[in-house]
Amino acid sequence: MKDFATVIGIVGALVIIVLSNILEGGTPSHLILLPPMLLVFGGTIFATLASGTLGDAKAAVVSAKSAFVGGPKSAAEVVPSIVSLAEKARREGLLALEDQVKELDDPFLAKGVTMAIDGTDPEEVREILEAEVHARKKADKQSAKFFADAGAYAPTIGIVGTVMSLVHVLGNLDKPDELGHMIAAAFLATLWGVLSANVMWLPISSKLKRISELEATQMEVIIEGVAAIQAGANPRIIAQKLTSLLPAGQQPAEEAA
Repeated sequence: MKDFATVIGIVGALVIIVLSNILEGGTPSHLILLPPMLLVFGGTIFATLASGTLGDAKAAVVSAKSAFVGGPKSAAEVVPSIVSLAEKARREGLLALEDQVKELDDPFLAKGVTMAIDGTDPEEVREILEAEVHARKKADKQSAKFFADAGAYAPTIGIVGTVMSLVHVLGNLDKPDELGHMIAAAFLATLWGVLSANVMWLPISSKLKRISELEATQMEVIIEGVAAIQAGANPRIIAQKLTSLLPAGQQPAEEAA
């Protein structure tokens, strides 16, 4: 499932910033200067890297792709699959689900149903699946933290860049014709520090947290569905129960009304 909200948001924010700069009489080139941008982005990335492990950084880079173009399936999408499995299990027994499990495109659901078919105790099935949800949440939390840390470091590194540039300005007071340009360039580091934190790093962190929440909800729906299938519950009751667990935005129209 594609979700371009982060791309649209970041690009839109940058466009608004550039447009505002132009309306105030500036040009895009006034905002782009390699030294402060290199300091802010390079310094932020390496400072963030230093606060964790290489494994954390690799996982964060991989998760960044889902923040920009990915998104979890709606939890509502797994409900029909679970109900279909429940109907067949109620008619023919759990063993009849073996062929249908192979066609499932959700590995977590397939794993739960497979354990049920194998005769695993329902409590053990729940414990195993809940442990996987917990592990997923921890991994997602660490990836989101990586970008949140970057958002915390960027403004400070921007200030460091500005101070460095102002020191350079004070060393060139004998060149009054160049002071205006040098001072303006000095504050670009602070600008990029604050801008990158609030337009890039922190939004990416928040998006990863939201994706994690939605994935956890879907997995929790699956856990309840597998438990109901094992218990031999009525498929209609299963559908109603699982639907009641869905977030408000994913509820069917009649349920949300």
